[in-house]
Amino acid sequence: MENFTPISALTGGAMIGLAAGLYLILNGRIAGISGIVGNLATGTTRQKLERLAFVVGLVAGPLIFTLVAGVAPAITITTSLPVLALAGLVVGYGTSMGSGCTSGHGICGLARFSPRSVVATLAFMGSGLATTFFMRHVLGV
Repeated sequence: MENFTPISALTGGAMIGLAAGLYLILNGRIAGISGIVGNLATGTTRQKLERLAFVVGLVAGPLIFTLVAGVAPAITITTSLPVLALAGLVVGYGTSMGSGCTSGHGICGLARFSPRSVVATLAFMGSGLATTFFMRHVLGV
């Protein structure tokens, strides 16, 4: 439990919720990352710029945090690049199959009491739990 940080987790969750709510109110759209990135090059010029601004904000957030906090968060990635690439492709395929991602279903969909999002969220959380258990306790990785 050395990584348990309830204040920063609560603050981050509130900020994500606020951003998703504002995106819905101001744009009438769900803040689903896979849909925004997947449709980055489609639609009207205004829609493309809106999506691009959203993605730039996702990238700029950690950079702004580093400037404000004065230190970058420590991140350690021990997995090889091919495994990361394969994982990204599998996640992308899954978001396509599930018509959305964790942000679209797990944050926005649950907040709107969408039954489809409840099922999707239970599926990806259950899959993550099962995969983590299998990797750590069966394979010992």
